[in-house]
Amino acid sequence: MALLYGLDIGGTKIELAAFNENLEKLYSERVPTPQTSYEDWLFTIEKLVRDADQKFGEQGSVGLGLPGFVNRETGLAEITNIRVADNKPILKDLTERLGREVRAENDANCFALSEAWDENNRQFKTVLGLIIGTGFGGGLVFDGKIHSGKIGMAGEVGHLQLNYHALKLLGWDNAPIYECGCGNRACLDTYISGRGFEMLYRDLVGEALSAKQIIEQFYANEPKTVAFVEKYIELMAISIGNLITVLDPDMIVFGGGLSNFDHIYEALPKALPPHLMRTAKVPVFKKAFYGDSGGTRGAAALFLK
Repeated sequence: MALLYGLDIGGTKIELAAFNENLEKLYSERVPTPQTSYEDWLFTIEKLVRDADQKFGEQGSVGLGLPGFVNRETGLAEITNIRVADNKPILKDLTERLGREVRAENDANCFALSEAWDENNRQFKTVLGLIIGTGFGGGLVFDGKIHSGKIGMAGEVGHLQLNYHALKLLGWDNAPIYECGCGNRACLDTYISGRGFEMLYRDLVGEALSAKQIIEQFYANEPKTVAFVEKYIELMAISIGNLITVLDPDMIVFGGGLSNFDHIYEALPKALPPHLMRTAKVPVFKKAFYGDSGGTRGAAALFLK
């Protein structure tokens, strides 16, 4: 039996989960992410893997899901929120320590791969995973494999920028223009995300509420909140419509906190057609099935064929 380890590497915790080749979870272990040194960070991952090897009496394959990516040209990790491992040759160093191949992908790609490999989704050849949480991120899976591009950053949908239609919708001269952590302005990351949902509500409606409170007011039919949500859905349709035009996916799966706003799955497919070419088909939309465990599951699936 092939034993597959997936590690979800976060800024605050590292989780290892072991799976069989049907991606059924057999075991998991979670520890805090070391902030002290690169050596401690490597040792922590090595210990998690060695402990799992000992538990199962065999060596598992090792896949990592990262809040960033490993640059394919330089071999260096680009993970700014884990300072000790940023700009380090993590795959080379872990491969040497563990004596086996180690693969890594962006956590949004792992999320998309986990959902694409679900038995209910395997008929979909092209899957676009979109995370609407603190940020807005994406992952692309073609025929069961992640498409990560030339240097490893494919799927960074959050850093596409507002277009003509989006600015028109938000009110040209009065449109709120947000600075993005990447250094650019008006990136989708600061509009489509859960954080963006709250900032837009504050700036368009004039009241600072949490996403949860906005959604509660929407379901209570509070008129200004209903109008705001309609505008937000239209903004999603404009932005995601562009992605559909480029990728023509069979399925789009949403994860992250705002993916639990069920109105999206009813309203977005209806809002999309005006933003698509006339022969285009609105893809199947689904809510992520695996939630928080998608990171480890997707990282483990990096070794599936």
